[in-house]
Amino acid sequence: MSFFGFADAKEESELYRAAKKTACLMAKKGVIIVNGGGPGVMKAATEGAHEGKGRAEIATFYPEHMENFEGKDPENKADKEIVTKNYLERTLKLLEMGNAYVVFNGGTGTVSEFGMAWGLAKLYLGHHKPLILYGKFWEKIMDSLVKNMKIRSSALRAYKIVDSPEEAVKALWEYEIGLRKGMKNNGEGSKTGEHAFIN
Repeated sequence: MSFFGFADAKEESELYRAAKKTACLMAKKGVIIVNGGGPGVMKAATEGAHEGKGRAEIATFYPEHMENFEGKDPENKADKEIVTKNYLERTLKLLEMGNAYVVFNGGTGTVSEFGMAWGLAKLYLGHHKPLILYGKFWEKIMDSLVKNMKIRSSALRAYKIVDSPEEAVKALWEYEIGLRKGMKNNGEGSKTGEHAFIN
């Protein structure tokens, strides 16, 4: 599961604690935790994975001429690192590596990651990777997008909003059950997840 969120989240913040606990609970269920290797929510995800006796994997890149990029946090000690060539490749790798996505509060980077994840979920609806939006604030954001942009109703079925680590775990399993049922009814295999990423 790929974690997206605020790189500047402090360890004492509720945001950091929520990401860490969510990763811990997911890891205890056998879910591999994926993140961008930076600080904040990303580091919290790695710590939570290890606290839950699970595995954390990161996709990073090391820019030469970028001033406002958080980069790799040396304290984000994941079990596996994949180094990419640029920011776009890193984002695509994070989307590819995760079999599900959870998006916490964040800045412009999080917005871009959310947009791509939502676009993929809508495009492959019914066979998509689960998309979980963490925090009640998402309700206002999604309501505003629906009111002010040309959002198709099908896109609203592509995500779930949760407000606790326990709700995130429950949402993931509900997604998985629903996707498996849908694929079985369509006569397709048991493999879940969209197929936008071709090796």
